[in-house]
Amino acid sequence: MKKMIYMIVVAAVTMLLAGCSDFLDVQPEGSPTTTTYFANDAQAINAIKALYAPIYDSDGGYGREIYWEQCATNMMVPGRTRSYPGLFTLNYSGDEGPLSDTYNLFMGIIARANWVVKALLDKQAKTTLTPIEIRSLGEAYFVRGFLHFSLAYRYGSNRQGIPAIKYEEVEGEYDYSIPPQQATVMDNYAMIIADFEKAKEYLPRFETYGPDDRGRAHQAAAVAMMSRVYAYWATWDNTKWDNVISVVNELENSYGRRLADSFSNLFSADFKYWWGPEYCFTFPSNGGNDWKRGGVEWPGVILENKGWGVFNGWGQFKPTQDAYEEFAKDGEENNERLTRSILKYGQEFQFWGETRRFFSESDVETGFQINKWMDPFGYPDAINAGYVNNSGDWPTARVNFTVIRFADCMLLRAEANLAKGNNSEAAKDLNKIRARVNLPENCVGTWEELYHERFCELAYEPVADHLGDLKRWAVSSYPEIKALAIKELETHPRARHYSGYVTDPNTGESRFMDGYRGDPDGPYTIGAYLDFQSPAPKWEDHKICFPYPSNEITKAAGALKQNYGYN
Repeated sequence: MKKMIYMIVVAAVTMLLAGCSDFLDVQPEGSPTTTTYFANDAQAINAIKALYAPIYDSDGGYGREIYWEQCATNMMVPGRTRSYPGLFTLNYSGDEGPLSDTYNLFMGIIARANWVVKALLDKQAKTTLTPIEIRSLGEAYFVRGFLHFSLAYRYGSNRQGIPAIKYEEVEGEYDYSIPPQQATVMDNYAMIIADFEKAKEYLPRFETYGPDDRGRAHQAAAVAMMSRVYAYWATWDNTKWDNVISVVNELENSYGRRLADSFSNLFSADFKYWWGPEYCFTFPSNGGNDWKRGGVEWPGVILENKGWGVFNGWGQFKPTQDAYEEFAKDGEENNERLTRSILKYGQEFQFWGETRRFFSESDVETGFQINKWMDPFGYPDAINAGYVNNSGDWPTARVNFTVIRFADCMLLRAEANLAKGNNSEAAKDLNKIRARVNLPENCVGTWEELYHERFCELAYEPVADHLGDLKRWAVSSYPEIKALAIKELETHPRARHYSGYVTDPNTGESRFMDGYRGDPDGPYTIGAYLDFQSPAPKWEDHKICFPYPSNEITKAAGALKQNYGYN
């Protein structure tokens, strides 16, 4: 078993290098060996590129696959029929492609990051690292911590943690065996926080980056991610709420983070809005003509299927009636968060330089489309203008795709204050977020207000992970938020079912057709989304974790224990 895993990891490292010509230019002929890596800055730069790109630059991971699980919430549902009904009804097997593939992908990148950290630390012990190598070491710590966290909260609990190891802490060479499974997820969180602290130590401040390096990890990104880690850690240890408050205060006071003036500009395709005061960390995606398989495909994944004959959108995720109603609690008119987040039938929007009124021709319809990431598609001749990738088979676009922004951190600080009984302090952050979108500053500091603000502020920014919020709230000791979370998890999502008038192309006459969706002004009824979601999901506390893929349990030969409730 160890020999097989060793060969897989060595092959992965060799492929990492083979994909970057600069590595090969400086290697002697023959089989590559780890002793010759990091001989120059170019190698360090390419090694880090090979860590970042697979996280989101593909169908896997944060490209698309990790978002299917979000359809267990009432925020969005699959917009085309899929083969993962268990993901949407909390009936997990662990072998669903989006789960098992993402688990394997992230574990593989963590192993690469582990190797980069160890190699650069070994070099540092013998000589002085260059500034590029110091930055690269910080980036490797950041990526390792980020992906470790992405798996830890999804697979770990107070009962047991996930497999994790730091190669640099192993005496001698690591044999690439299955990493030891941590006793609890709190042990994982401690390792992750240590990685982000190290990242902060080695990384520069964002303000020192030139245009070509923006998008790399930086000190404030590490601090921001710590706020999220501590919030999840507080699920099992409420003393960690103090840490949430302290790191968000650090972001605000030491790193100058604040809310941007405009909510909508946060999702603009215009580069001038990308690196504002609210920015903490993103997956930047430049779009552009002849841009092959690069960047984040989420904007095209959520675009209307076939894009009304203009561009090959995939139509794979759609908002629900329930989501619309949550936004509409703040009113339907002059509600920037609603109109910017959700397109509804008849709503005007820009597409390829034209003003259109939304309707859908998709095979499965809810009455809505996600609007938050539509800006790149609004420009005339969007492909040649550089906003959209010219391959509809890989529908990436120019967006600065949010991983974590300061509004998210403020909401975590508000949650921490609520947990500590500091309701008035919580209300301050909630009201600042509402004021930015011209909503009444009427929060007094309740769990229901927090639920609403996290839902509406962060909707369709999937890395914020609404399902993750619901799960940690569902096992919390705070009755109000616990009840709200379980109610959503156990309630069927609803959709609008449209009918309308179709025009006969020969006579010009209109006639009513039940089920016709091409009329922006058509009537609708509200009902269940799809029959396959019956019976309604049932929440059980062990479902805070996904089950490990069965092949991982088999390969581990006893070194990996399946999560409680899935045996």
